[in-house]
Amino acid sequence: MKYLLTFLISLLTLSAYPQPEKLLLENEVPEFKSLFNSTMQTKVSCYRIPAIVTAPNGDLIVAIDERVPSCGDLKWNDNINIVIRRSADNGLSWSEIERIIDYPKGQSASDPSMIVDKITGEIFLFFNYMDLQLEKDIFYLKVIKSSDNGRTWSDPVDISSQITKPDWHKDFKFITSGRGIQTSDGKLLHTLVNLEKGLHLFGSDDHGKTWFLIDNPIPTADESKIVELADGSWMINSRVNGAGIRYVHRSTDEGKTWSTKADSSLVDPGCNASIIRYTSVNEGADKNRLLFSNANSKDSRNNLTLRISYDEGKTWSAGKTVYAGGSAYSTMTILENGEIGIFFEKDDYRDNVFVRRSLEWLTDGEDVYLKP
Repeated sequence: MKYLLTFLISLLTLSAYPQPEKLLLENEVPEFKSLFNSTMQTKVSCYRIPAIVTAPNGDLIVAIDERVPSCGDLKWNDNINIVIRRSADNGLSWSEIERIIDYPKGQSASDPSMIVDKITGEIFLFFNYMDLQLEKDIFYLKVIKSSDNGRTWSDPVDISSQITKPDWHKDFKFITSGRGIQTSDGKLLHTLVNLEKGLHLFGSDDHGKTWFLIDNPIPTADESKIVELADGSWMINSRVNGAGIRYVHRSTDEGKTWSTKADSSLVDPGCNASIIRYTSVNEGADKNRLLFSNANSKDSRNNLTLRISYDEGKTWSAGKTVYAGGSAYSTMTILENGEIGIFFEKDDYRDNVFVRRSLEWLTDGEDVYLKP
């Protein structure tokens, strides 16, 4: 009886304290967490264009288009809203879907992307806007921000006049979906596509109070992502439709001039991808690491693959398949525990899922994450 009482007391003691979150083991493959699935929503035709960031408090925020009447893009859809979900436990559980941009029918918002300002703690969410009844085919570029880790958001601010030129008014232009960056000196940077005049960068030197355009276009680029390299230079990784591979652009003078090179190792069908910094020696890590995810196929959107680079994007690992089936746009963030969070379009846009992957999984145990 004495031993039985001791055993029961020990069980009660264990249950009284929260147990640590189970980290992914080397050979574990975590299941996909469906976050936005159009087959479960009778009034939504399609969810598309994922974005994800880690908030200053460690929460995860995902944003996506809620395309109501059809799966059509902004120019062909008169009712697209922006919706989000949040996670406070590294993606194990998620809040309910919350609509944060909801214009009246006839006006649409699309292509969410985010930047986290680590200095001020604010999160900026950008989107492209069109009033199909008043000015059909005219794109406006807007931003909202959150100062409380994504719980509440400001009213939209139109920054079109700050980051575009007057003669662009009728051009097909848009802010790239997914995410931008903050450089080591505090600058906020993001990519903007004008299909007639090339890829541009825009940014802010005053933490989003004002925005500016860097008017040095890159012609061989569509949807693109930018990273800051260890030496302070900038690198852009670009979608190029019809090329079958990615293109890489580098600048050592903050975008005044660019060198361009096709990267034949990064096969791509012409689809938005994701590149982010994983670790930096400048921030106390043991190694410099970059991550890249895309639909690793020359002519079809499937085979989502994750790769790592240890030489600032000069070369990449062969990669590991995250999902072999239909997979289109992907976006990544780093979780508080060092795992890699991937949010992507799965199975011909029917599902949008979140999955966690570890550095050990990606490198078959040859590399391990050490918190700086």
